[in-house]
Amino acid sequence: MARVTVEDCIDKVDNRFELVLLAGHRARLISQGAQITIPRDNDKNPVVALREIADETLSPGDLKEDLIHSLQKHVEVDEPEADGDSITDQSTAAVASDADEPEDSITFDRMTEEDLLAGIEGLVAPEKSDDY
Repeated sequence: MARVTVEDCIDKVDNRFELVLLAGHRARLISQGAQITIPRDNDKNPVVALREIADETLSPGDLKEDLIHSLQKHVEVDEPEADGDSITDQSTAAVASDADEPEDSITFDRMTEEDLLAGIEGLVAPEKSDDY
């Protein structure tokens, strides 16, 4: 393939904007030292990236996932879910440990809506001054 155009790649990636993002990301990876999957033929990195997408040597889905991963600042780790038996064991252990601790160790202020309204009504408005 002597020339690579958007038309060569658009059947692999439907959205032209997404194609530009993926090819740009791949070109940056190549410039950082990533292994290319096609012969270079004296082409620059963006052309090599477009040729890789057009020749389908790289999956656009994999490139998209890699791009998303590179842009994430906080990566959530999926922890395996516990089976049903261990969940019930943990909940009964938590109930048992709560019964062992004294109730005075953790206290929270509790206020009813009536107490809140009474406190608001008891507030005094600030005095007006001539400065403002």
